[in-house]
Amino acid sequence: MRVLVFFDLPTLTSDDRRNYRQFRKTLIDEGFLMLQYSVYMRVVVDKQSAKFTEERLAKIVPDKGIVQTLIVTEKQYQGMHFLVGQPLEDIRNTDDRLVII
Repeated sequence: MRVLVFFDLPTLTSDDRRNYRQFRKTLIDEGFLMLQYSVYMRVVVDKQSAKFTEERLAKIVPDKGIVQTLIVTEKQYQGMHFLVGQPLEDIRNTDDRLVII
C-alpha cells in the first residue's frame, strides 16, 4: 500500500517557513519520497501500518495550512497515468523487497 500526503502550507512569515521546513524534513525522515512539490509518498506493508503512519503525521502537522492523506493499494498506485513527464526510477519507489539472510 501507499500513503500519499498532499499539503499546502503558508510561507508568509518566518515562523510559517520554519514550520514548512520542519514538516517537510520530518516527512523525509519518516521515509516519504517527493512525487511533486507538496506531494509525498511512502510504501507501507498493510492498512494497519498506513493508519499508524497517518496517526504519526497527525501529531506533527503545522497549525496553519492544509495537509491531506490518501491511502491507495499498489494496484491503484500502479494505475497512475503520466500525461507529461516520466515516473521516478528510484529503487525506493518500487514495491520490491530484498531479504538477505
